[in-house]
Amino acid sequence: MATIRVPDEVPSPAQDSETLNKAFRGWGTDEKAIIRVLGKRNESQRKRIRESYREIYGKDLIDDLSSELSGDFKKAVILWTKDPAERDARFAYKVLNEKKKTTEKLKIVVEIACTSSPNHLIAVRKAYCSLYDSSLEEHIASSVPFPLAKLLVTLATSFRYDKEKVDKEVATIEAGMLHEAITKKQLDHDHVLYIIGTRSIYQLRATFAAYKQSYGNTLDKDVDGCPGDADLRSLLQMVILCIEFPEKHFAKVVHDSIEGFGTDEDSLTRAIVMRAEIDLMKVRGEYFNMYNSSMDNAIIGDVSGDYKDFLMTLLGSKI
Repeated sequence: MATIRVPDEVPSPAQDSETLNKAFRGWGTDEKAIIRVLGKRNESQRKRIRESYREIYGKDLIDDLSSELSGDFKKAVILWTKDPAERDARFAYKVLNEKKKTTEKLKIVVEIACTSSPNHLIAVRKAYCSLYDSSLEEHIASSVPFPLAKLLVTLATSFRYDKEKVDKEVATIEAGMLHEAITKKQLDHDHVLYIIGTRSIYQLRATFAAYKQSYGNTLDKDVDGCPGDADLRSLLQMVILCIEFPEKHFAKVVHDSIEGFGTDEDSLTRAIVMRAEIDLMKVRGEYFNMYNSSMDNAIIGDVSGDYKDFLMTLLGSKI
């Protein structure tokens, strides 16, 4: 369930473009107008605004936003305004270009591969090729160590069936295959990659349920207790969580970004922007269930200014 609130009567793309252009004029920038327009438009409406803006003013809206805004507010607005496939391709590229690719950073690739629709993942891969003259899977294979690369390439190249069809017999059989791989301490076994990387989300959830019913523990708990590569264990647990409970994963991302001293604004922005049109309402509910506190209040207490107002707008607040 999405959280953004699109008005019942939406101005035309030309009218929105004019409002945004006026916000850039004069001595200062009208940040409230930018939030009011872009923060309350869905993906297709934002795309039409960008097209209209270029037609009317001969400039890219992203360029004007970049020159007029600053700080975390600027980053959030630009990420929100970009085409989602291009945005996610840039997320992945940034991670894959890091010198030290920790599992904490590589989880962004897992998020894109495991919490996106099949068509969106294809669009991300196409955008990646267009932007960087390299495929996403090639970049993973050349920059991430084995066996993490083997897992991530499998996930990134998957095109999963997206209907709610489940074969319970297959779920039981494949739960057994996963258990055998864990027993033999072979988390990178081809059976594991085949099952995790090709089955539909609904089939995998049935497999995870069959695993718990047959073996007592949840799959992620047994993965955690399996000796061997700690990074592979961590990444596999992330994959399982993103497939089974994506809303719990993103609730944790939000919580971790604002917990303790300082704020990880990049992670906070990523979670809100990526899920605002998908399931941020569920993320908000899971946040309360997991931490017994309001996600909205936690964000309000940790960030400020236009950045706070923009995030709260994406969360559906009547600012």
